Amino acid sequence: MNLLSRVNPVTRIVGLAVMTTPILFTLDTVTAAISLAITLAAAPLCGVVPSNLARRAWPLLIAAPLAGIPMALYGKSGGETYFSWGLVNVTELSLSLAVAVSVRVLAVALPVVVLSKGVDPTDLGDGLIQVLRLPERFVIGAVAALRTLELLRDDLAAMRLSRRARGINNADRARYWLSLAFGVLVMSLRRAGKLATAMEARGFGTGARTHARTSRLTGRDWLLVAACAAAAAVSIGASWWLGTLRPVWAVSL
Repeated sequence: MNLLSRVNPVTRIVGLAVMTTPILFTLDTVTAAISLAITLAAAPLCGVVPSNLARRAWPLLIAAPLAGIPMALYGKSGGETYFSWGLVNVTELSLSLAVAVSVRVLAVALPVVVLSKGVDPTDLGDGLIQVLRLPERFVIGAVAALRTLELLRDDLAAMRLSRRARGINNADRARYWLSLAFGVLVMSLRRAGKLATAMEARGFGTGARTHARTSRLTGRDWLLVAACAAAAAVSIGASWWLGTLRPVWAVSL
């Protein structure tokens, strides 16, 4: 089940901005936790099963605690002091802020993982040009770069198979991976040169262009934006009702 299958890719970007921007102005655990819970509950409806979500989001599970460590050690002091040494001052307030920062990282980043699932670069480019009216030359170049980026994994796999067929061992792991990286770099530069020549021969960026596919917004797109706005409102409203809402400017005082 994927409710986003017919949603314009531009709408996903707008929905992300609507849902995550209010969280950036708060620094409390409740707001971020509610938004995170909504994201996890909506992920299966967006075609992202839990195993796929865990596989795609595992770097975030590492980055989120790391983001909270500086706040725990050097954040604003308040309440009971647990540890103090030099500039390091671990207090009740700094620990609560560290937890809030960690949860907020997940609450902001996980919707990106969910809403970006299955986005076709060509459809995204059509939406950016026709809906948001961005410069065509910039968008076409970005789409071409994304298409090329998708081939990196295939290039790496092909090079590893060719080296294995030639009997090149990988006993020296560092040297082996450095040589692979250099080979992928050379292949990428060659492909980029051919792509640039082909795009120039076809007249990309020389004037107004027609579009083979029309990108427009439908009622389904507006429902997604409304759902993202409702998720942000529920997170902020619930935190305010519970008395835990903590704006970022209140912490900096």
